[in-house]
Amino acid sequence: MAPRAGQPRLRRPMLPGLLLVAAALSRPAAPCPFQCYCFGGPKLLLRCASGAELRQPPRDVPPDARNLTIVGANLTVLRAAAFAGGDADTAGDRQQEGAAAAATGVRLPLLTALRLTHNNIEVVEDGAFDGLPSLTALDLSHNPLRALGGGAFRGLPTLRSLQLNQALGRGGPGLLDSLDAALAPLAELRLLGLAGNALSRLPPAALHLPRLEQLDARHNALPGLGPDELRALERDAGLPGPRLLLADNPLRCGCAVRPLLAWLHNATERVPDARRLRCAGPRALHDRPLLDLEEARLRCGHADGRGEEEEAAGPELEASYVFFGLVLALIGLIFLMVLYLNRRGIQRWMRNLREACRDQMEGYHYRYEQDADPRRAPTAPAASRTASPASGL
Repeated sequence: MAPRAGQPRLRRPMLPGLLLVAAALSRPAAPCPFQCYCFGGPKLLLRCASGAELRQPPRDVPPDARNLTIVGANLTVLRAAAFAGGDADTAGDRQQEGAAAAATGVRLPLLTALRLTHNNIEVVEDGAFDGLPSLTALDLSHNPLRALGGGAFRGLPTLRSLQLNQALGRGGPGLLDSLDAALAPLAELRLLGLAGNALSRLPPAALHLPRLEQLDARHNALPGLGPDELRALERDAGLPGPRLLLADNPLRCGCAVRPLLAWLHNATERVPDARRLRCAGPRALHDRPLLDLEEARLRCGHADGRGEEEEAAGPELEASYVFFGLVLALIGLIFLMVLYLNRRGIQRWMRNLREACRDQMEGYHYRYEQDADPRRAPTAPAASRTASPASGL
């Protein structure tokens, strides 16, 4: 119907067109995988948590995915090029898949964050993350890793954050050597998480990463840091070294901790949890804050040639001696009180003992007198009383 004269012309509604444009912008380039939940937006987020039935990374992840999270699956083994189609069963097929993925390009060129926690991952093969050139954050925490390929992270040139918290406790020394080799090529790494792995030493490659900003080593079995490790944390040309998180480690506060204590006094800001560092031994310093110790009071004994840890006697040792003396005095006082309260019984017991001894001595004396009387001497034998014929002459 034509508008009347003098009335403004009504514009056609544009809401359906706006909805179509928004839907087109938010629609992913590929359908969401069956096992996952996809959340649209400027950076597509996928979360896959399907339990034990998910045994390999989904192959139909949209190529414009930016964040991928797989939690609670049963991946067990991450094979070579696992996120670029490398899911073959045999070694030869895996090598062919990895070579093909490297030659034909990548399937997830925009993926920047990959989280694989609580997936029962036990083995990560060489090149497991090939085909992810834009990945900057990788989280493998809370997985029972037993084997890690020395080239597991070779295809991650832009990786900046690597989390391996509670993931290395079952692999033994061989896994630590493999981790050292796997960390070496990560020149852009900024954050490294190694908390909760029962580590007795830090991987040398982690200390030599040129751009590392923070190393999380809490809840491990570190007795301290040696001079070589502390020197590796210092950068050339005045560059700032990485921050360390060392809380909840069983530090041996003796001779071996002197380099760490001196380093902390000069670079306390490098260890944000320095005030939480406490001694696990020796017994005299148990649970003492590390920063409260004086370096001059810690000395090394060399009587056995092994540098046994000792600490100079101080007020704490003197106080222990005073307390021990007070305990002995109290015990002596109690003993005297018991003697005083039982003095009558003790006197009666002593009198009875004295009478018993006197009776015993009188018995011995009587027998001695009887034996000494010649009239009570025993008679001689008959043969000795009979005189010989010669004696009568």
